[in-house]
Amino acid sequence: MKVIHLKYPYQLDKVDPSTSYSLAVGFFDGVHRGHQAVIRAAMEKAREINVKSAVMTFDPHPSIVLGKSNEKIFYITPLHQKLEILEELGVDTTFVVQFTSDFAKLSPEEFIQHFIRDLNVKHVTAGFDFSFGAFGKGNMELMKELSHGDFGVTVVEKQVEGGEKISSTRIRESLREGDMETVHHLLGRPYQLQGIVVQGDKRGRTIGFPTANIQPKEGGFIPKNGVYAVKILVQNQLFDGVCNVGYKPTFKNPDEKQLTIEVHILDFHKNIYGEEVKVYWYKRLRDEQKFDGIESLKAQINRDKEQAIEYFSNKSFA
Repeated sequence: MKVIHLKYPYQLDKVDPSTSYSLAVGFFDGVHRGHQAVIRAAMEKAREINVKSAVMTFDPHPSIVLGKSNEKIFYITPLHQKLEILEELGVDTTFVVQFTSDFAKLSPEEFIQHFIRDLNVKHVTAGFDFSFGAFGKGNMELMKELSHGDFGVTVVEKQVEGGEKISSTRIRESLREGDMETVHHLLGRPYQLQGIVVQGDKRGRTIGFPTANIQPKEGGFIPKNGVYAVKILVQNQLFDGVCNVGYKPTFKNPDEKQLTIEVHILDFHKNIYGEEVKVYWYKRLRDEQKFDGIESLKAQINRDKEQAIEYFSNKSFA
């Protein structure tokens, strides 16, 4: 997949004018099942009219630039991960438009001129609620009006699951609650967090449960504290595991407050410090809790391990 970074008003000359596109446009955080419906519609149209398939996304999140949110913005899929998923879907080209204050001031007409017509887009596909141009004045009805027949427009209707819209907001709420099964269902895949294995305090191995201490890549969201059944990709091999997110209260030094992500990898005995790994989150097993001693902690970890083994043995995963 070709990735083209664009910035207004500069860097708009990177595009080959001889290449035409069927474009899916949106922020696409999560690339969830609703987003996938938009992207697949654009890809189908690309095949139909014999042009390249393309996705246009934006970075950073508009709320960061426009200051519309008092809460810290976290991404379901940071940009590097979003690009990996788009490539897996089979998209030919992704345009990453830098969201700046200058870009935010573009009128709907200017957005269409610079980012549709000038990119030689022959067909635009977006969700029913996509807006563009300053103050979000442009919608998909206006996109159709302003096309003047120069390019086609497809609007993908609301995608619903359980009577509610499939949305990034809904997925973020489920992540905050640690409801990884709902997240999995709405994304169409398990939630993924990438990181590096770093040195920990090695206390896990002293009680017979060595763990990989994961330092997540910047921008990734850490689900609610607790214990989870996970899979972890290490050196291109996938292993079952049990992940603890929290402050390790049994050994906690009250003067230190550092959140840790530790994965006990089942049937794994290698030293993997410095390795980049991907953790796939499947089910929250329990809350984080404090134990009255090492033996009760070991007994609970054994129960967690058995619960994870049973969970994965009773599930079939694509």
